[in-house]
Amino acid sequence: MTDMNAPTVVLVHGSFADASSWAGVTERLEKARVPVRAIVNPLRGVNADAAYVASALDQIPGPVLAVGHSYGGAVITNAATNAKNVVGLVYVAGFAPDEGESLGDIVATSKDSILMPAVQETSYPTGQGSQTASEFSIDPTRFHEVFTGDLPQDQSDVLAVSQRPASAATLTEQSGPPAWKKLSSWAVVGTADKTIGTDAVRSMAQRAGADITEINSSHVAMISQPDAVTDVIMKALRTVS
Repeated sequence: MTDMNAPTVVLVHGSFADASSWAGVTERLEKARVPVRAIVNPLRGVNADAAYVASALDQIPGPVLAVGHSYGGAVITNAATNAKNVVGLVYVAGFAPDEGESLGDIVATSKDSILMPAVQETSYPTGQGSQTASEFSIDPTRFHEVFTGDLPQDQSDVLAVSQRPASAATLTEQSGPPAWKKLSSWAVVGTADKTIGTDAVRSMAQRAGADITEINSSHVAMISQPDAVTDVIMKALRTVS
């Protein structure tokens, strides 16, 4: 029987993806009878997305372990400062920015990232008259190289043509006070991450004082190695429960 006082694991996806990217991890957590939800991340900007996710977290009864992949890491970093029920943070190839940092600036510091030359810019309506704003996706012909290097090509190709673009604000808005300064954190670092860059992911995790697990994976460790990612989440759960 599920412990009603056990933390709910809330999985937050990143840019160029959706909640289905957590399917393998979700399946394993459910088999372990761990309360879990994979929620929508709007991908419209750090401030708006953090507010949306914080609201979702606040509406979950009991404690929450927030898990963020990639840009989702930046979102939980900001959302958990306002959501009072978050008891820990898990970063999966995730951004863990400090106050005042933008994600674009962080990526620019990486020697391992090859993301920016591969992005394509399009526009979307803001809902305010004819006003538009910029959003980005990864060139589908480079998606495997940049994002999903350890997945079969056929699987990567499906993800490439179904990716969700992210607003330019996700890269340019400055992050607020980080929740990792007050909450325990864990991090999965993929040693072949060419999106954020292994070096940048590792550096942020070290700065946050996270318990770090390095695995031989691309940026999408939760898809290519769901067992390893689930193990880290379970380790965090045992600590915060």
